[in-house]
Amino acid sequence: MDQTEVKVHPAQSAVNSTLLGVKSVLTASQKAQFDRDGFIIVRNLLDQEETDILVRTAKSDPAFKQHAHGVADPDGKKVKMALWNHPSDDVYGTISRLPKVVDTLEHLLGDEVYHYHSKMVIKEPFTGGSFCWHQDYGYWYLNGCLFPDMGSVMVAVDPNTKENGCLQVLKGSHLLGRVEHGRYGEQTGADPERCEQAQKALELVYCEMAPGDALFFHCNTLHRSQANTSPHPRWSLLCCYNTKHNNPYKESHHPFYEPLVKAQEDAVRRYGVRQAEVGKRFWHPSEDKTVGAD
Repeated sequence: MDQTEVKVHPAQSAVNSTLLGVKSVLTASQKAQFDRDGFIIVRNLLDQEETDILVRTAKSDPAFKQHAHGVADPDGKKVKMALWNHPSDDVYGTISRLPKVVDTLEHLLGDEVYHYHSKMVIKEPFTGGSFCWHQDYGYWYLNGCLFPDMGSVMVAVDPNTKENGCLQVLKGSHLLGRVEHGRYGEQTGADPERCEQAQKALELVYCEMAPGDALFFHCNTLHRSQANTSPHPRWSLLCCYNTKHNNPYKESHHPFYEPLVKAQEDAVRRYGVRQAEVGKRFWHPSEDKTVGAD
């Protein structure tokens, strides 16, 4: 097994976190691995039934066609994404509130977390664009979050491969601190000179994942993705979190601290395949209140 991967079996019992008394899918040594590398891949975070429900719901959900907006890369290819701030009553909101997601992130970040925002990232076959190197904290910093005590969980909906533009990360890059960010075309990216030097010093990892696998990563971890040159789509559900003690000091287009009500362990299976709540509110780029929003 690669040192950056954790395989979760259905019969495997959760490990109690010594930090918060919560249940996490990670061991203490794997927590140390996250602290060292800035990310960790958890295989089969969602079991097969949960994964099937996510895939079937997402692929049949008309809301993504209606609310997804495109972000162009330097070649004019676009990555589509639909973004929302609050985990409403649907499959995606349920996944973002699952104990095996929330408790694990609380274990990794060492504090209570709340839902900062989520999005479905869609790379269409052949036309799905790339993302330049960036850190999520490169722009969350501008939203009034004082500390880089934030993180994200990316759950693969489709197979995420090199060919269809899976996420790439630089191992240990979160220890660089926040890198200066600027606008490059329609995207916000990290200082190219700094990134070039970081690539010489740090190992690049392609985060290839099967549906239901998840990538947990720190907000200062440098990451990018290449264009989808394959005939296969690459959909990923990305759930982002802030820590309670890092409540923003000013208003932005993402929320202040709100207690997160965790879902039951079997909530996805009980929810089943049905469309999102009618009242779900999607975010639009016109609501951006910072320079270079995600």
